[in-house]
Amino acid sequence: MNDFWATEACLNIAMLAYNLMSLFRQAVLKTAVTTNKDVQHTLKTLRYKLFAKAGYLTCEGRKDILKLALAMRQREWFTGLWDRSKTFTLPVHFSPVFTT
Repeated sequence: MNDFWATEACLNIAMLAYNLMSLFRQAVLKTAVTTNKDVQHTLKTLRYKLFAKAGYLTCEGRKDILKLALAMRQREWFTGLWDRSKTFTLPVHFSPVFTT
């Protein structure tokens, strides 16, 4: 980047993306960052397990439906993640700070 502010914006976006993936790993996958040695969900494995999936959009009535091509064993794990993501609680509790 030629401009300082553009470089800072890119750095902030990269930090936000990293923190979101870390929160996803901790809250939805229930994997600690350093304590669990059995399962390592790095960004590379998450990309191949979750985000790089073949699929296509269909239309039924007025609803658009995304159909994913997953094996049955992986489909159970994948739907379990969706169910867990609907009911997870944040590992940290935030309280708004109002200044008047």
